[in-house]
Amino acid sequence: MISVVLATHNEADNIEKCLNSVKNFADEIIVIDGDSTDNTRQLAKKFGAKVTKTSNKKNFHINKQLAMDKAKGHLVLQIDADEAVDEELADFIKKTDKNLSKQKKATTNAPVAWWIRRHNLFMGRWLRKGGQYPDPVIRLYVNGKAGLPQQDVHEQMWVDGQTGVAEGHLWHYSNPTFRVYLHKFNTYTSFKAQQLVDAKLRINPFTFINYMIIKPLITFLKLYIRHKGFLDAWPGFVFALFSALHHPMAYLKCWELKLGED
Repeated sequence: MISVVLATHNEADNIEKCLNSVKNFADEIIVIDGDSTDNTRQLAKKFGAKVTKTSNKKNFHINKQLAMDKAKGHLVLQIDADEAVDEELADFIKKTDKNLSKQKKATTNAPVAWWIRRHNLFMGRWLRKGGQYPDPVIRLYVNGKAGLPQQDVHEQMWVDGQTGVAEGHLWHYSNPTFRVYLHKFNTYTSFKAQQLVDAKLRINPFTFINYMIIKPLITFLKLYIRHKGFLDAWPGFVFALFSALHHPMAYLKCWELKLGED
């Protein structure tokens, strides 16, 4: 039995493409919806999904884990609403489920979770460089053998056992336009700013230089030069630049939050 689980918030533009890509192999679809104000829940129910409405947490991995906890399948695929499974990955998931069903007991060296490669869309271009491909993520796992730490928005799953590499890809329609990217940029930098406050980061000349100059410069050079982001043309430059700008933006937001505490 295969469970597909996801957390959503205002994903009406994406969820049909996502669920269309899994409907032929998913025995159950579980959606934890973070209080969407569009028709995300209604669209999910059209695919027979079991939908639960809850609050929209700042760290959406909390809702992802809630969805994972509800899965009854022996094999679980955790997917985001702005992702889609290609045919090769769908075949791999079905084959893996069949093999697991034949096993009478787990073998020591057999994988219990699998890395999946992703294609990432940015400003109308599927990025091939800048650290954005193959962009592996652990999303497929044997139920009970993996989970999310729920500490950060870009964390990987923990795994109790061996990992393998899945065949096929996820197509990640993450940032089709710059406007969509800026919305996420604002959300993620605000989350990071709060983490810096919680970590009691001090605002002083040393941290100012580190977050405003050193970290951005290292990030840009790493993505644009070392990982050859320049080969992705204009979108590659913009992605590297704004990835670098995450550091000063989070720092300035942290500074603002600290001023509010005084």
